[in-house]
Amino acid sequence: MTILAASLASLAMMSASCSDDVEMRRPPKLEVPTDLPVTEIDRSRTAPLYWSVYEYCYTREQQGIKNEDMDITPAQWDEIIDWVAREFKPYGYDMVCTDGFIPMLANDESGYMTHYGSMSLKDLVAKCKAKGLKVGVYDNPLWIHGPGDTKVPGTELTFQDLYYNGESEIMNPGAAGGWFNWTVAEYPGTREYIDGFFKHYHDLGVDYIRMDFLSWYEDGKDRNIGVVGHGYGHASYARALAYIAESANKYGIFTSLVMPHLFNDAELEKQYGHMIRIVSDTAGGGWWHCSEYDRGVTYANWPNCMNMFDGFTYWSHIAGRGNVIMDGDFIRLNTFSTDAEKQTVISLQLMAGGPVTIADQISTIGEDAHFYQNAEMLALNKDGFAGRPLSDDLLDERNQIWYGEMSNGDYVVGLFNRSDSSKSYDLSLSDLGIDGEWNLRDLWSHTDEGKASRITASVEPHGCKIVKLSR
Repeated sequence: MTILAASLASLAMMSASCSDDVEMRRPPKLEVPTDLPVTEIDRSRTAPLYWSVYEYCYTREQQGIKNEDMDITPAQWDEIIDWVAREFKPYGYDMVCTDGFIPMLANDESGYMTHYGSMSLKDLVAKCKAKGLKVGVYDNPLWIHGPGDTKVPGTELTFQDLYYNGESEIMNPGAAGGWFNWTVAEYPGTREYIDGFFKHYHDLGVDYIRMDFLSWYEDGKDRNIGVVGHGYGHASYARALAYIAESANKYGIFTSLVMPHLFNDAELEKQYGHMIRIVSDTAGGGWWHCSEYDRGVTYANWPNCMNMFDGFTYWSHIAGRGNVIMDGDFIRLNTFSTDAEKQTVISLQLMAGGPVTIADQISTIGEDAHFYQNAEMLALNKDGFAGRPLSDDLLDERNQIWYGEMSNGDYVVGLFNRSDSSKSYDLSLSDLGIDGEWNLRDLWSHTDEGKASRITASVEPHGCKIVKLSR
């Protein structure tokens, strides 16, 4: 299967917005079934640090290369794996991950994905394991890759039996099935199919799955494209996520939920997923995606926010230590204009408890690797730190002040400047509920700044100052 839909959605989002949706509001409340399996999600894992193929594929598509003509050869993978292991693994980046674009192929009797283009996933796992790295896979347990006559594991049913057959209620009657071959959650065999999906990846040695286009399953609509499929409904989506959580938990696989509508204040996603995307696709990246794209505007469905800063701010109330992880999507440092912006995009992810996902390539990263290698900042990820803004109102400038507590009782405070001119801060720690004097250390300049009960700083345009407070 090729993932043409990914690029179409990205381009549409970059070029259009819906004027009737611009008021700030949270997604609507919807009812869910009461008979779903109950699964306790393991919240002990921190946000992943890893490298993704995203930029490699995205930029080639922008050059007009068709998805079916894209590939990363085994030799290219060797070069990538060696580079990630050498430059980033010592700092905690322990995984490489596939994405869409390149054909996702089922080349054996299992019917599940076995190849990413010409690269066998089994061989990719072996290559990475030899260098001390893991493999994450972009796939969706609701997508059917293999032939229709493939048997569903543990049943006499076939993959064909899982397709929509016209007998169940859908939201868009008469609409085509869309760009994906979906299995329908209510159909016999779907629960077993999903379990087989996770067993397949567990047996391959994969423990991270990035599952995309969830909103398209739920209602079959895209805010900027229109109708993109049947839309199986919120109840069906809830059942699908419950089955996914059940099997992912069984096989110890971390789930990243991408393109969710987040209805009911993300009720389902924060219950059934480890990590959820809270912002539109990175696409061209840069300060535009980090801070400026539709700044201050929220929408009632996917994507609720168009830039990272708004997304992390808007959804900060659902995150925190031991809760679901917010994902601000990939980082392409080479698309940023200043060092200050590069520090900000990494700091924002870490202050919010999110992942740091390197999408730069060997050929594009230039001299920027050191921004990803700041051990003092990455210590927040290792600690499981997840801060929050002083305000989650997108129109309140206090949302540019983030803070949180480390597991050892230290605090970390982030002062951000989203404006185009320098900004002065004179912040009393008591405004954050932190009493007394503390030792201050700047985590980007790696300097101690004495003991104080307030932080005074001038922050350059698009920059930040991240301070650790310790006794």
